[in-house]
Amino acid sequence: MHSFWIIFKQAFMTKAKTKSFIITTVIVAAAFFLMANLPNIIEAFQGSEEEENVLHVMDESGDLTEALQQQLQAVGSDMQAMPTDLTEEELKEDITDGSIEAYLVLEQNEQLSARYVSESANEMNSGADIEQAVQSLQTALTAETMGLDAAEVSQLFLPAAFEREAVSESSKSQEELSQARGLVYILIMLIYIAVIYYPNMIAMEVANEKSSRVMEILISSVSPVKHMFAKIAGIGTLGILQMLVFGLSGYVAIKTAGTDLSEGAFSVFGFSDVKISTFLFAVLFFLLGYFLYAVLAALLGSLVSRTEDVQQLMLPMMFLIIIASFIAFSGIGVPEAGFVTVSSFIPFFAPLVMFLRVGMLDIPLWEPLLSIAIMLATIGILGWFGARVYRGGVLMYGSSQSLKDIRKAIRLGENK
Repeated sequence: MHSFWIIFKQAFMTKAKTKSFIITTVIVAAAFFLMANLPNIIEAFQGSEEEENVLHVMDESGDLTEALQQQLQAVGSDMQAMPTDLTEEELKEDITDGSIEAYLVLEQNEQLSARYVSESANEMNSGADIEQAVQSLQTALTAETMGLDAAEVSQLFLPAAFEREAVSESSKSQEELSQARGLVYILIMLIYIAVIYYPNMIAMEVANEKSSRVMEILISSVSPVKHMFAKIAGIGTLGILQMLVFGLSGYVAIKTAGTDLSEGAFSVFGFSDVKISTFLFAVLFFLLGYFLYAVLAALLGSLVSRTEDVQQLMLPMMFLIIIASFIAFSGIGVPEAGFVTVSSFIPFFAPLVMFLRVGMLDIPLWEPLLSIAIMLATIGILGWFGARVYRGGVLMYGSSQSLKDIRKAIRLGENK
């Protein structure tokens, strides 16, 4: 057992001290702080918003600007409508110079017409609020012409009560789906990156030891099987530590930025009202997915003698992960689809797809437990088979770029 912990420590510390690992961790952690403080940074560069929120209105009648301002307040816009005596040519010059953001031309003949002029057609947010306010103003003017009072206008445009109800017992409400969708998407992305990055790290480490002939010294004192599982455990622990650093960085970044998790983009992701079980399943499927693909990566890494050959031999494993991600991301919109349900019980797809179903649906507990049991059995079988291949693969040198060398590695391991 002492030799196991020596290799475990060596695998952990070797990768933890690499510049690529440290730089990646620092950059991702810094990115969290940047994204959390992005609104404050943009506001600091923009400076004062008072002038930016002024909407210059060309109103020949002189009565529409005040009514428009009331409608802007009604739709929740902070835009301030202000009448102007400038000509259109002068206003366009001011937009070009950056003195003003936009202006609005209001005309009333048989009906109200408006023309919104800005520097770029990409200014969608303010334009949308102004369009809604103008539409409300047109409704108010029409109602006034028809002799309707405010109560009658409100009753005329009162929206119908419309509710969504799902027959399926596993389906969540629309509000619950909206809250879960963003969070599940982010966690699936993290699991996807993790099961690519860390197992690939194991394969590269094994191939690097073989290319430097260190492997010959190691297997003379430690069994290849113990060596394989010590590598997997060491790098797996490093992966968990890195994910904890990312999670802590994100949490501290949000707290220090003063961001309310119930507002803005975070309200869409559902961070303010998330079940603990969702995070627990995320951690569990992360670990199971890691060990499943890590054993496979160690097996493949033991077949090559050069680090240049690792990526080519890892392609089948990469295809499995990519297919699983396609199913998971396409299943976010239709989590009850048959292909999502079936693939959630396939071991190589389950870490992503079953977690999707757990996060998006109210499924019976036995379904994720069955999927977990199938994954554990697959990890056990793959670990037993991988140990046989690894035992002989670490002794193979020369060019090895084909999965056919697995049989050769097994025979070599049996004769060892």
